[in-house]
Amino acid sequence: MALVNEHFLKLPNNYLFADIAKKVNAFKVTHPKADIISLGIGDVTQPLCPAVVEAMHKAADEMGTASGFHGYGPEQGYDFLREAILKNDFLPRGIHLDIDEIFVNDGAKSDTGNIQELIRWDNSIGVTDPIYPVYIDSNVMIGRAGTVEDGRWSNVVYMHCNAENGFVPQIPKRRVDVIYLCYPNNPTGMVITREELRKWVNYALKNDTLIFYDAAYQAYIQDDSIPHSIYEIRGARRCAIEFHSYSKTAGFTGVRCGYTVVPKDLTAATLTGERIPLNPLWYRRQCTKFNGISYISQRAAEAIYSPEGKQQVKQTIDYYMRNARLMLGSLRKLGFEVYGGENAPYIWMRTPNGSSSWQFFEELLYGAGVVCTPGVGFGPAGEGYVRFTAFGSKEKTEEALTRIENWTKK
Repeated sequence: MALVNEHFLKLPNNYLFADIAKKVNAFKVTHPKADIISLGIGDVTQPLCPAVVEAMHKAADEMGTASGFHGYGPEQGYDFLREAILKNDFLPRGIHLDIDEIFVNDGAKSDTGNIQELIRWDNSIGVTDPIYPVYIDSNVMIGRAGTVEDGRWSNVVYMHCNAENGFVPQIPKRRVDVIYLCYPNNPTGMVITREELRKWVNYALKNDTLIFYDAAYQAYIQDDSIPHSIYEIRGARRCAIEFHSYSKTAGFTGVRCGYTVVPKDLTAATLTGERIPLNPLWYRRQCTKFNGISYISQRAAEAIYSPEGKQQVKQTIDYYMRNARLMLGSLRKLGFEVYGGENAPYIWMRTPNGSSSWQFFEELLYGAGVVCTPGVGFGPAGEGYVRFTAFGSKEKTEEALTRIENWTKK
């Protein structure tokens, strides 16, 4: 008989956002006339910018001709997009990469979940806490995380990030094989300084540790002193894989495109001590299990780097960051303790009066008709916090804040 992968049975019953949707739907059943405003799930609301739409139309027209039709494309992405990535995302920051180190994907979520296939199941992992759930869950699925007790996995090293330590993760006291870092951070909206990031690179080089660095929100950084890529730190090419996404940068949540950087200098060891480059392994994995991104989506991504595209994408990012500033100011005025929102589209708020994350979620939903994300869904250190996103429309964001203000006065 076929045997199930029992590691899947260790996972929570539902993905975090599925639980949120279930609770919101239950509220709708009992309050059918309620107008709910979601500041929880991080989907975008602004339309694709004109340069992207024009590029998609042009690419679709090409596909309708014999001479311009494109079938299966290269699994690692078309050269026209990878060259645009190198010239615009890395060279201006003094980072020199080869085109073969860029792998175009369907968004950072897939690759951050799949990248762990490159390493043995018995590697130890360390995560900042709170953390994007995909990092943990993908390791649970292969059996690397151990067993869960009180919200913590036995084979995972948790590096707490909360108000008490300034949201700065502490270097582990013992060696860890793989470290997950996400900056700007989801869910806290906080960033990491160049000096702190250098500590992590030095730790990785000293301890032969691999860093998985999620830079999906780097386009939202407003402070010029904050690094946009881990490769701005000397030596990072020898210890880090980096993930990027156009989902929040350019509204591609419905288009699907991003990329992963796997440097050729990066290696991992066999049990006999032989050093194996990870770049060709990831290339082999992608050729076997991934069919690439559509020609239309990649032409759309390329358009982001045109002069018009850059300006239009910046306008959209500015729009969301104005929402973030509005949320920060309003929530602080109401007496809430809030963080993030200055270099990222996320607001991280401590729940008042010692309320649990889910308790406050339900109180806000039923009291104001506003949806947030319970912080405990991102890890043990997220308990007592909730996350708000700045991806709503300006009008809905303002209305939600007005509702929250009226609710707090009741």
